[in-house]
Order: sequence, then structure tokens, then C-alpha cells
Amino acid sequence: MRILLVEDDARIARFLRKGLAENSYAVDVAATGEAALYLASVGSYDAIILDVIIPPPDGFEVCRRLRNEGSGVPVLMLTARDGVSDRVEGLDSGADDYLAKPFQFAELLARLRALLRRGGPTHSTVLLVGGLEIDTPSHRVRLDGQPITLTTKEYSLLEYLARNAGRIIGREEIAEHVWDKDFDPFSNLIEVYVNRLRRNIEKVSRKKLIHTVRGAGYMLEEQSG
Repeated sequence: MRILLVEDDARIARFLRKGLAENSYAVDVAATGEAALYLASVGSYDAIILDVIIPPPDGFEVCRRLRNEGSGVPVLMLTARDGVSDRVEGLDSGADDYLAKPFQFAELLARLRALLRRGGPTHSTVLLVGGLEIDTPSHRVRLDGQPITLTTKEYSLLEYLARNAGRIIGREEIAEHVWDKDFDPFSNLIEVYVNRLRRNIEKVSRKKLIHTVRGAGYMLEEQSG
């Protein structure tokens, strides 16, 4: 899942980016409101973590502009201003949730997962596809009860495919949601990671769950026969 992090404090941004990356999120960082609006206009994000106090426009205005432009991407607003009026302004500007600083990183992750479930096809924290069980809070993966060990990026790719199970996912869409803006569109990284996932699945089962649709992309689905 791809996240836009809008935070002008370089130290906090580094900390959050590192923690999010360790939890299988692809992260782009913007330090100003203008940069955030630009990245949101050219990128495809699953959620935005938006600090209020940033170089103009501030987080409230960024959120308002996104909503006025028709963006429905979930927004988690961060701020050191915890007054009732500030929370109300944040929610009225279009934010989906509001988290006051200082906060525990574990709480940010939990709120982010909740926003992603709210905006996705399933409200469950566990994704099930053909005997494949993905526990999204813990990142534990099992197939027919047998654990599968994955790297961070392998897990991220598998989770995205599982959230879109039964649908053909093109290479460009995978790049937009599993990798960050620095992804090289001419590389073969997607093919490499798809093959790694297949090998990891085949270590515990003969099931063919990840299918290549020639000229279109990939699909995660249990097929009979």
C-alpha cells in the first residue's frame, strides 16, 4: 500500500517513513502543502498522513483542496494542536481521522489500518483467498495452515494482490501502490517479486494462486482444475 506522508520536520518524517517502510508501506514524503498537492495530483495513494502545521498551504487547506477536487483518498491528520476547535476544523476540512502529537507509532499504524479497511473492499483485518490467510496487523501469512515467510516487499505485493483478489492488476497499478515514486518503470522488479511469491507459495503447497494474464498483468485467485 502506498502512503503520502506530509511532514515538514525532517527528523519526524525520517522516523515515520522508516517505521512505515518496515511495516510494508511504500512511502513518498512531502515537506510543504504545495508539494503535497502536486504529489497527490500525479500519484495514486491509498492513504495520506497529513500534518497540519506545514509551509503553506497548511494541512487544513490541503485537505479542503483535495476534497474539492474530488479526491476520496483517506486522510489521517496529525497535529500538535489538540483543542476541540482544531479537531473540528480538521474533520470539517475533510480528514477521516485526527491524531494529536505526541503519539505512539503503534496507534498511528492501527488508525492507518482502520482507514485502509474503511476505504477498501473488505472491513476484515484478515484476508482470505483460496486457503491463503493474511493477517494484516501482524503481517503473518499462512497457506492451508502452514506459515509462509516473506520479505517486507513480498508481503506488500501479496497483500495488494489479495485486497484485489479475482481482479487483473496491471503492472502500472502494482508499481503505483506497492512501490514509491522512485520506482523505475523499466525495471523487472515486479516480475522478480511475483516469481519470488510463487516460489514461497509452492514451498508449502502445490496450489497455483498467482496467475499471469498475458499482456494485462497478474491476478490472485484459486482456480479449479
